Amino acid sequence: MRRLKHAEMARVTGIGGVFLRARDPQALGAWYKRHLGVPYEDGFAKLNWTEDPDPNALTIWAPFDFDTTYFGSDKQQAMVNFRVDDLDALLSDLAANGVEIVPERNEEAFGRFAWVIDCEGNRVELWEPAHENGIDGR
Repeated sequence: MRRLKHAEMARVTGIGGVFLRARDPQALGAWYKRHLGVPYEDGFAKLNWTEDPDPNALTIWAPFDFDTTYFGSDKQQAMVNFRVDDLDALLSDLAANGVEIVPERNEEAFGRFAWVIDCEGNRVELWEPAHENGIDGR
């Protein structure tokens, strides 16, 4: 454990979890497991960065303007962004399984983005990091 010097401020060291309010938590967890491969068991999913093959893997935390339309519905107060290994293949699988896919796509220097709607109506962001000269260094 890191010991603080007297004048040093304590700080955040990472994201410890993402928590979603749900009408049916078990059904929502099962949806994320079935469609996105989230390892949901016993009421939660544990995602270890140490298992990611990308040594530069990271988590972004960012507040958005209150009136943003980026999350879809103005009733949605937060949005989860999942890092994916093959956006096109995942979207194809999701479409084949009847998952609602937002038609909008976005491509930036740091990767490609798409959005889906989960079984409770939440907009979920899918991000495939850029592979050449992008932030993941591949």
